Amino acid sequence: MRDQRHVSVAESLEPFLGRWRGSAELAASPSGPARTVEAEVVFTKAAGGHAVVQSYRHLEADGSHFEGHGVFTVDPDHGDTFWYYVDSIGKPPEAPARGHWDGGTLTLERHSPRGTSRHSFRIDGGELVHSGSLRKGTAPEFTRFLSARFRRA
Repeated sequence: MRDQRHVSVAESLEPFLGRWRGSAELAASPSGPARTVEAEVVFTKAAGGHAVVQSYRHLEADGSHFEGHGVFTVDPDHGDTFWYYVDSIGKPPEAPARGHWDGGTLTLERHSPRGTSRHSFRIDGGELVHSGSLRKGTAPEFTRFLSARFRRA
C-alpha cells in the first residue's frame, strides 16, 4: 500500500467499492440477543474522490432493521483515515474514528467516555471482512461485538 498521504481516500478504499451481501454475527447487547443476520453494505465514492460513503443495513428476525452510514476521508497531513459513522441506534459519535492501514487491513479506533471501539476492514479471499470490538471504560481488553463477511453482489 502506498503512503496514504499521497493517495485519495477513494484510491485507498478502492477494493471495498461496490455492493456487498453477506451475514453478520452480533454479540448479545442491550439491543438484542446474540444472533446472525443477513446484511448488505455499499461503499461509494463521493466528493470527487476525497471521501467514500458507506451504507450498511441488516434485517432482524422480527422484521425490524438496523442501518448505519459512514463517511471515510483521509487526513492529508498525517495519512490517517477518518471514519464518521452514525446508525439507527441514535447515539451520535463525539469524534470520528481514526485509523491506518497495516498491510491490507484498515483498523480504526474511536475513543469516548463510554469506551473505545475498534473496527477493522479487509478483503480476504474475495470477501469483505468487517469486525468490531469494544473496550468499555478502563477495561483491559476488547470484546468482539461484530463479525461480518460479505461477497460482492
